[in-house]
Order: sequence, then C-alpha cells, then structure tokens
Amino acid sequence: MERILLVSGSSEGLEILSQLTKDSGYTSITRSRSGNEARRMTDSEEFSLIIINTPLSDEFGRDFAVKTAETTNSGIILICKQDIADDLSDKLSCNGIFVVPKPINKSAFFQTVRLVMSTRSRMLGSSSNQKLQTKAEEIKLVNRAKNCLMQYLKFSEPQAHRYIEKQAMDTRRTRIDVAKHILSIYEN
Repeated sequence: MERILLVSGSSEGLEILSQLTKDSGYTSITRSRSGNEARRMTDSEEFSLIIINTPLSDEFGRDFAVKTAETTNSGIILICKQDIADDLSDKLSCNGIFVVPKPINKSAFFQTVRLVMSTRSRMLGSSSNQKLQTKAEEIKLVNRAKNCLMQYLKFSEPQAHRYIEKQAMDTRRTRIDVAKHILSIYEN
C-alpha cells in the first residue's frame, strides 16, 4: 500500500490536501504540521509520496524537501505561492522535487501526483538505481543512529556525526555497523 505524508503549517491546508489525496485514490495518509516532526517520521518510516504545503509551522519547507529528497526514495511535491513557484522549480528540479503553485488546480494536482508516483516507480525499478537505494538506506540508518545519540546523550548533530565516523575508523568497521550497534543499544 502506498503511504503518503502530508506536511502543512495550517490545519486548513492539511484538510484540503487530505481530501485531494483521498480523491486521488490514496487512503494511507499521515499528517504533520512541522518540518521537525516530519523529519522524525521520515527517519523511521518509508513514504511513497511526501506533499509539502509551504510555509510550515517551524520553517518554510524547502530545506526539508531537499534533505528528504537526498535521504529517501519518496516522491516529493512542494506547494508554494505562485509568485515564487517558477524560481523554486528551477532550483529544486535537480533534486527531483516537483513544485506546484497555489491555488491548487484539482486536475493539475491529480496529474502531478500520478506523474510523481509513476516516476518514482520507474526509478525504483531501475537496476542501476540499486546503488542509490543502498546509499539512501545507509544514510537513513546513520541518521537514525545520530538521532539516538542526540536524544539520549545530548550530542549536537556534528558531534553525533563525528562520533559515528570516529567509531568506524577506530574499530575498523563500516558506518552502517556502528549505526546498527548504536541502534541496538538505544532503540530496544
């Protein structure tokens, strides 16, 4: 089943997107109002599609979109005001992020969702993309380990990153092995 994450700073935006997404035929929908909450969700769960309605409650949403595009296999749609849509589209298209201007046209929304989902399916089916999938899984695993270190040991992100890198070098193990070890300690 295709899982969809909707991220919007407004309750009204979440309601509209929920209805549009349901009308598109998707029923497994998770909602978030902030970039930080959505980041935590994408670190621990896999979503087929992430729709971001800017601005979010704690940030604009562009940084979350870019980071998510780099670390997940999710299709990403960013919805923003019409006056900045072209500029954002130019900057984000290289990351595989689709930009849709507000106000949202229902039929254009449906087409964009179908396009993003079919593009994602094609990319995931490509055998040459296997290396990218492996790398994305490694990044997600290491990010989860960093989140554990930040949560339980109060490390900053750079400290957590350095700790994992140093442990990998000192013990002659891969970052994945170190991350799995950290996760086995703190996620049980």
